[in-house]
Amino acid sequence: MNIHEYQAKGLLKQYGVAVPRGGVAYTPDEALTVAKDLGGPVWVVKSQIHAGGRGAGRFKDNPQGKGGVRVVKSTADVEASAREMLGHVLVTKQTGPDGKEVKRLYVEEGCDIKRELYLSMLVDRSSGRITVVASTEGGMEIEEVAANHPEKIVKLAVDPLTGLRGYHAQKIAFGLGLAGKQVGEAVGLLKNLYKAFVETDAALLEVNPLVVTGEGKLIVLDAKMGFDDNALYRHKDIEELRDESEEDASEIEAARHSLNYVKLDGAIGCMVNGAGLAMATMDIIKLYGSEPANFLDVGGGATKERVTAAFKIILKDPNVEGILVNIFGGIMRCDVIAEGVVAAAREVSLHVPLVVRLEGTNVDLGKKILAESGLPIQSADHLADAAEKIVKAVKEAK
Repeated sequence: MNIHEYQAKGLLKQYGVAVPRGGVAYTPDEALTVAKDLGGPVWVVKSQIHAGGRGAGRFKDNPQGKGGVRVVKSTADVEASAREMLGHVLVTKQTGPDGKEVKRLYVEEGCDIKRELYLSMLVDRSSGRITVVASTEGGMEIEEVAANHPEKIVKLAVDPLTGLRGYHAQKIAFGLGLAGKQVGEAVGLLKNLYKAFVETDAALLEVNPLVVTGEGKLIVLDAKMGFDDNALYRHKDIEELRDESEEDASEIEAARHSLNYVKLDGAIGCMVNGAGLAMATMDIIKLYGSEPANFLDVGGGATKERVTAAFKIILKDPNVEGILVNIFGGIMRCDVIAEGVVAAAREVSLHVPLVVRLEGTNVDLGKKILAESGLPIQSADHLADAAEKIVKAVKEAK
């Protein structure tokens, strides 16, 4: 689960992290009030969406205009910027061409920036440890720095038995070119960030940029945080920060039915049991010349109702031109899957090709249910056969 910048800063502030003063606004009048309360002479008006590149982004209705992060020098300009942002669609590198509607802003006090640095913490699956990534090239996309200047990136994997120690933090500080009192300040900052990361069960904490002010102070100027969904039951306060308007509606609906669903851009909807088998199914669809429209794992103990819900979610995607159901019945019974598929297909009036491959527990009964349904369902003997049939069926249906 991701949260907005202002929410991330609010959390970090609780852990003693230095952030600029600011306030959230949902209307131009609220933005003006926040700016007056902060005092001048400089303010920053920031669009709050779950995507990076906001400053370089452009609004759909004014592609030649200013971006989603603006530095202004009067309260009148704060209000004007708010009117130009709120309710308008911001397109960035990370939103895709459809962009995202800006529904809230963060108005922040200006900052005297001398240097911009990059700092993040994430769970590195290769090492199985929380890893600190830092760079002197703040304000830039870290992927671009990694591609063009990998020597400017410092990485440190933290042993969970020791946690982040002072000498670890010093190494990062020296790698960022900090000296004197700034090293001690950086050590304190890193320890606080690490504590926040661990105690909130974060999956990502990115500070870009971390700035050195004209007075030599370290300030978190921008912050992004994402959390492990599986740990949210331990953090009701963080779960309440969820902004469902920033998430895909189908993914939210799937979560309500305990389905693991991720929307993709392809044409063939997939319903599979087991994450590994789902990945293999997506791969073989690509091998046979098409693209998957989603990742969907119904789980090992899915009920008829959950399967029906999964089928409906797939068909809500207007890009879906065909569906491939691939089930290996172990804990999951093939007859339950078949009953769910038939019930859903009848309820939504199936209008796209459907190929079903069943194997495992009660497979003969499952195939019998499909065959006697009277629906135009193609059966497949194995995974390659299923992929070939659904790709061919979609092409013939066009």
